[in-house]
Amino acid sequence: MDNIAGTKSSLTWAVHISVVVLVAMWVLPTLGLFVSSFRTGDQIVGSGWWQSLTTQEQQLSPIRIEGDETETNGAFVIEGNLFGNARTTISSWGTSSREPEAYEPGQTAELGDGVTVTVQADGGYVLSSPVTTAGERLPRIFASATTPPEFTTDNYKTVLFSPLAGQTIFQAFMNTATVAIPATIIPILIAAFAAYALAWMEFPGRALLVAAIVGLLVVPLQLALIPLLQFHNWLGIGKGYLGIWMAHTGFGLPLAIYLLRNYMVGLPRDIIENAKVDGATDFQIFTKIILPLSFPALASFAIFQFLWTWNDLLVALVFLGTGNDQQVLTGNLVNLMGSRGGDWEILSASAFVSIAVPLLVFFALQRFLVRGLLAGSVK
Repeated sequence: MDNIAGTKSSLTWAVHISVVVLVAMWVLPTLGLFVSSFRTGDQIVGSGWWQSLTTQEQQLSPIRIEGDETETNGAFVIEGNLFGNARTTISSWGTSSREPEAYEPGQTAELGDGVTVTVQADGGYVLSSPVTTAGERLPRIFASATTPPEFTTDNYKTVLFSPLAGQTIFQAFMNTATVAIPATIIPILIAAFAAYALAWMEFPGRALLVAAIVGLLVVPLQLALIPLLQFHNWLGIGKGYLGIWMAHTGFGLPLAIYLLRNYMVGLPRDIIENAKVDGATDFQIFTKIILPLSFPALASFAIFQFLWTWNDLLVALVFLGTGNDQQVLTGNLVNLMGSRGGDWEILSASAFVSIAVPLLVFFALQRFLVRGLLAGSVK
């Protein structure tokens, strides 16, 4: 009875649950990364992104006392606040990492040689010394505090405009765009012409060309890197944008031609034959009929090719180089992981900058994947 037309399959609920699980697996990490990119480093370390809207009790990073020294009643005093204007309430504090909760707010800690420090609940501190502390290394304060939700755009300002690992993320962003956009457009243009020829034009050896393209799909990328780089160096286009454009074009063409050719073969033959009867040339048929009807396939490949070139690291390292003026986003993020591995706020903001453009491209083109362009084309 399950196969009777009009009845629902018993697997409908399983399909729905699977879709919800898959969507959650993709959406939740992206949402978490987005929220974390606006949080401070202490909040990221102290609590999960799902707790970003609640007040948190956390161990703060040590803060070194600093400020201008004044002489008062024979003592040299430095006053200030650990948190500036932030709304943070200290629950306990200490002057050593071994005893970070040794004192209550308002208590005074003896540091030796008559030096004392007092920290209040709001972060205000007073350091008093019988002799001047100018030029000396002042103590650090370890504090556990209750912090309200705090969001900032400073992470993005640092990422986009401050040099990190010898280069700004904005510069790496522009380098990646310079690589990805031409490396997506060029193979689409070439593959569309080739796919039309293989689908609708009769010429000797067409079947062998199709077989060769299918065979190229299984050639490992890593197998061709060194020979191709040597060929580029011989031509004089190695280690530059032209070289990496040609490399991405070569690696992307087999899949592009295969997908577009299979799609174009399925287009109604009546449209092409009627156009030829009306005197249209192959070029006119291709530009005015085939290309508009092939938008779903073109958009599908554009999405995959753009994502591949935007997130690529291996091909960029081989054909572009590692210089600061040529480094792409993925290479910059790898350097950040090594040089700023503890600055999670910087890493999360950098990672979200790197995925923002692919997300926009996907949502802008995904409508073509489900759009029925062939509806009503043949009566």
